[in-house]
Amino acid sequence: MATIVAPRPTALPISRHSTPPPHLSINTSSHGKPTAVPNKHIPICSPGPRPNSGLETPPASPPSATVLEAASLLHPPDRYRCIVEEPPLYELRASELAEALDYASTQPLPEARQVFPWLHGLHGSNQLQLAFFVARRKALRQTPSCIRGITIVKARGDLSHSRLKGAIAPEELLCATSKPEEVANFLEVDPKEGFSVRNFHIQACKMATVSDVVVYGDERTSREEVNALAKRIARAQQNWRTREGGAVEFNTFVVTDSFSSFERQHRELVALDSNGFLTGSVMDFFHSERVEMCTMSKASEITNNVYLGPTPDPTLVTCSDSDEPRWDIMVEALDLAHVPEAGVFRFMDDLIDNPGKCFAGSIPQLEFPGSGGILPPSWSHSEVDALLETCAWIHRQANGLSERGRQRKDSKVQITPPLAQSTTHGSDTEVDGDGDSFMLSPDFLTPMSTGGTGRKILIHCADGYTETSLLGLAYFMYAEGLPVHDAWLRLHIQKKRNFFAYPADVALLTAIQPRILQASPALVSLSSPSRDPMSYLHCKSPAWLSKIDGSLPSRILAHMYLGNLSHANNSELLRELGIGQILSIGEPVSWSEEVRSAWGREKLMFIEQVQDNGVDPLTGEFEKCLSFIERGREAGTATLVHCRVGVSRSATICIAEVMNKLELSFPRA
Repeated sequence: MATIVAPRPTALPISRHSTPPPHLSINTSSHGKPTAVPNKHIPICSPGPRPNSGLETPPASPPSATVLEAASLLHPPDRYRCIVEEPPLYELRASELAEALDYASTQPLPEARQVFPWLHGLHGSNQLQLAFFVARRKALRQTPSCIRGITIVKARGDLSHSRLKGAIAPEELLCATSKPEEVANFLEVDPKEGFSVRNFHIQACKMATVSDVVVYGDERTSREEVNALAKRIARAQQNWRTREGGAVEFNTFVVTDSFSSFERQHRELVALDSNGFLTGSVMDFFHSERVEMCTMSKASEITNNVYLGPTPDPTLVTCSDSDEPRWDIMVEALDLAHVPEAGVFRFMDDLIDNPGKCFAGSIPQLEFPGSGGILPPSWSHSEVDALLETCAWIHRQANGLSERGRQRKDSKVQITPPLAQSTTHGSDTEVDGDGDSFMLSPDFLTPMSTGGTGRKILIHCADGYTETSLLGLAYFMYAEGLPVHDAWLRLHIQKKRNFFAYPADVALLTAIQPRILQASPALVSLSSPSRDPMSYLHCKSPAWLSKIDGSLPSRILAHMYLGNLSHANNSELLRELGIGQILSIGEPVSWSEEVRSAWGREKLMFIEQVQDNGVDPLTGEFEKCLSFIERGREAGTATLVHCRVGVSRSATICIAEVMNKLELSFPRA
């Protein structure tokens, strides 16, 4: 199946303060949504055995006063005017909501053990989840009484404009009903099956059940609509209280001021103004995550005129800064793309040489399979040929070169090129006058008539590093004349590129390394034995390469990396990256005594009895861990912080170090 190449119109600039619709992800590909990032093989981390202690959640009605119930200005509601008797609704002015939220922000949070595992989700029929967390103690499923929050709900639920800080839609906490007079209930969000300690999607509703609820509307919402929603929520609170035994009473409030009063007098509470623009007064986590992802993998030049980066997103300032090059060609790595056939490059050359054939303002686009898309040992020679031809074509475009004396044959000849690799591209085979495959070399390359300056090319994907890794690594090897292990390290250390190469990609590039280097323009004209491409035919790859799980540790700060257990057990790789200390959170390294002695035992720290179970606390270990990281920094070496997967326990320690070193708040860190 031929690859479709179509020029796409350049997106119109959008205000830097505009916010994307809630369904928009960081993937801006026009081909639909790929799976999440990292998007194919996320390691599975067992939570370990059920903890023997530390699971005591206070019962709903504590027998003593030792458990603190959070204070709130909204409780009791006596100071507020009751505007509806049954169910009771209370009036709230904009200034009163601002005061209540400010007061709530000063209240200490309960200890994690007092609200977990309840917040993890404990459904009565989910025996797997219950057995892990609470065994036979039914009381631990009861709602904790030590927490009292404030949940803000916007009537109609359109959160693309007029959004207050933390506001949610009604459907995030209420069961759907066809008629307002029907019984109102909160959603039953506890998972009925399966096991997870990361049920983040249920926590907005869970917190709403232990909160006073504030309902407001925008300028397009009538007072009747706001009151009707508030009544449903108040009834749901009553039903919830009956179900839970009437332990704690929560109330519903209606904001009677207009949204414009918040914009005028309490701008600090407005996340999106009435026109849908970000105010900058409230951290928008969705937008911030997209900005961070874009900034982390912002396009950068890996070799002459060739850049790696994320798919340009005009809604993000950092992705559309004026200092970003104007791309002449864009190559998108996609999960479902096919390798380009020979005719595709002729079509691309025609588009590039004849700009009038493109839509106004568009950039010629090429597609290539994403990382993990060419799988050994099933990959075909034609796929490898297409990979090499893509690298050669990109190199010609980037360096202002064109082929000279290249002739196309109408006849189709079956050939066997050097290294037993075929150069057949579908039904189009290209050979020279002797019937041999055409090999690129500097003798056949001449400057383009455009002046030989070359064109700027962006190899991109949604996140800027996952799907582009196969083509990015292959091209870097080809352009720079590097074996795969040197290319990998140089991209990470010298070029400071983040990328994720699947083990299949590493195996493929290692297998075809001699072909890539034999064709490399950086090596083909050199006579030095050390740079002879044929010397790589039988060269032995370093030991650390075979242990790679596809990724490298993430450089969080100059002196701190975040990684997984596989990274930690690859001591040779860590040395290459300049990492001299290992901080193991709950997962010990499997090193030989010889390796431990070579590193020095003082360079290793193991935090015991901390499972990834959503229960074992880490707060008591912060001081010890941060001191260890600081010792490494003072000694001029970096520390790898790892657990099993590198996304929970070790990430917690890294966040703490970022807060400590950069003096940032928790969400910003």
